[in-house]
Amino acid sequence: MRKSWRIIFFGTPSFAIPTLKRLLQETDEVVAVVTQPDREKGRGRKVVPSPVKEFALQHKISVFQPKKVKDENFYENLKALQPDLIVVVAYGQILPKSILDIPRYGAVNVHASLLPKYRGASPIAWAILKGEKRTGVTTIKMDEGMDTGDILLQKEIILGERETFESLHDRLALLGEEVLMETLERMKKGDLTPIPQDHSEATFAPPFKKEDGRIDWKKEAREIDCQIRALNPWPGTFTEWNGRLLKIFSGEVRQGISKGEAGRVVWVGADFIEVETGNGSLLIKEVQLEGKRRMSVKEFLSGHSIPVGTVFH
Repeated sequence: MRKSWRIIFFGTPSFAIPTLKRLLQETDEVVAVVTQPDREKGRGRKVVPSPVKEFALQHKISVFQPKKVKDENFYENLKALQPDLIVVVAYGQILPKSILDIPRYGAVNVHASLLPKYRGASPIAWAILKGEKRTGVTTIKMDEGMDTGDILLQKEIILGERETFESLHDRLALLGEEVLMETLERMKKGDLTPIPQDHSEATFAPPFKKEDGRIDWKKEAREIDCQIRALNPWPGTFTEWNGRLLKIFSGEVRQGISKGEAGRVVWVGADFIEVETGNGSLLIKEVQLEGKRRMSVKEFLSGHSIPVGTVFH
């Protein structure tokens, strides 16, 4: 029978929930959950809890929400729980050595990339944005750096041709659960040897800003297509038309050599708008005009005229 460990779980977004759910089904005891403070959200600025907090409360688990993880009272509360292990999945703050040293067996982080590639807050989107063919999940023994700890286990998956942030997010969330369970099982057997990362190979995946969603039509159609698939829902990919923002949710690459002006509409079909890029063209298929709802291009064109020669900026 597997040894039972007392675990404190750190996590915030929905990505962390499959792993937390699986931990609750195993013999280990989740003695507390730590998540980010409630945030204002949406147009009404309503204060809402994180997905992990909602899940934890539904399962009657104690929840901590420190504004700063270096808070002395927070440290004392964690220490009093006498955990064997800390598990971190997309928490959102870097843990200090004082907290990492509390559990008997240290802290394990579940990260959604093949480290040392894409250290940071947005590894899933960056993998799509950069046109990666494969990515995966890595568990590491945490140190004080940002995703710099020794590798415990790694599993990879192949990205689909039309992989989106949402589809890859869900696949990696389930893979994360699987990799963590195998990591804990092998830690308890004592047959897991941590492997130092090659820091010279590190790449980074910082959070996105709204302006990162703006399309530069001088880029290749393939790059713009990756941007659209990577940055939905945040920050969304957009261009300007008639002084208004036009969000673009899906498209299709058409190969060919561009001859005219990047951003110029070269063809309008029944259900697509073809826009010239720096190399090839992009068929836009789903949009949302500023102040309006999301819709197919076919529906959009029934109420808006976009003649050939129109230039998106």
